[in-house]
Amino acid sequence: MVTVPRFAVLKTARDQISGVCAIIPIARLFTLDYMVWFNALLPGLDRLRVPMPLGGTSNHFRTSVLRQLGGWDPYNVTEDADLGIRIAQLGKRVTMLDSTTFEEAPTRVSAWIKQRSRWLKGYMQTWLVHTRNPFGLWRNVGWRGFFAFHLFIGGAVMSALLNPFLWLFCCLSLFLDWPMFHHPLGQRLLIISGGSLIGGHAILTGLAVSGPLRRGLGSLAPYAFTVTLYWLLISVAAYRALQQLIVNPFHWDKTEHGLSRSNTP
Repeated sequence: MVTVPRFAVLKTARDQISGVCAIIPIARLFTLDYMVWFNALLPGLDRLRVPMPLGGTSNHFRTSVLRQLGGWDPYNVTEDADLGIRIAQLGKRVTMLDSTTFEEAPTRVSAWIKQRSRWLKGYMQTWLVHTRNPFGLWRNVGWRGFFAFHLFIGGAVMSALLNPFLWLFCCLSLFLDWPMFHHPLGQRLLIISGGSLIGGHAILTGLAVSGPLRRGLGSLAPYAFTVTLYWLLISVAAYRALQQLIVNPFHWDKTEHGLSRSNTP
């Protein structure tokens, strides 16, 4: 009988996970993610004139408005998104500029998860802060802004947290003949979970395909069909964010830059 030290087993498992993660084209998926966000979702919020969570780059502010708001929230780790909502609560409007900002994408899954965890933790903080006074939020941004806030801030968090359970429920119903799946309530849950998975992935895939085509980057379009894998990675980041929100809410995971040596936009 050969015994293997525990640390060796852990190292082997870690190496296997690292090997799987190494084949995930995370930089390309990150690029598609940005195209969906900045080419479709944010312009849509702009046209609807509802509160818009700001992106982290190329923001331009009137100094008087920032002073009126008291500047950024130093305790929110996604302070730009929070600031966009606070600007809307002040009665001001955020709009999109016809410009492009190039940003270095994470090249490793581990770095991407840390970055996305911070973003999602900031969304959780923003959601909690601005729902402390729901009637005031409704009064300040209107009913459209109220529902848009919960859909795009709260919805981004909840969809990431619920996604694994939707997959689990659907897979169990396909492979296991449990009585609960024959019960009317179980069948309704199956329809809701399956519809959410199929509909959500279809919409995201469609947006991820159209984004690069509109930008003249058709070579990226096939990667849109990996959106299911990307969404599962977002769920991993979301649960990491939730854990940090509880035990270390103000920790800021720094994203290491300067790893990509390519100067080609």
